[in-house]
Amino acid sequence: MCCRMLGFIMFWIAVGMVIALLLQEDIFLSVCIIIILIVVGFNMFCKS
Repeated sequence: MCCRMLGFIMFWIAVGMVIALLLQEDIFLSVCIIIILIVVGFNMFCKS
């Protein structure tokens, strides 16, 4: 239960960072963090 909640939170943090990406200058670092959060969050949320 706790892992699903953390995964859900990580996924939505990544979505918020995609929106904030339009305002930032360091694109590479932002994209790396977004990809990591989406993958980890999705795996934690969908893990049975």
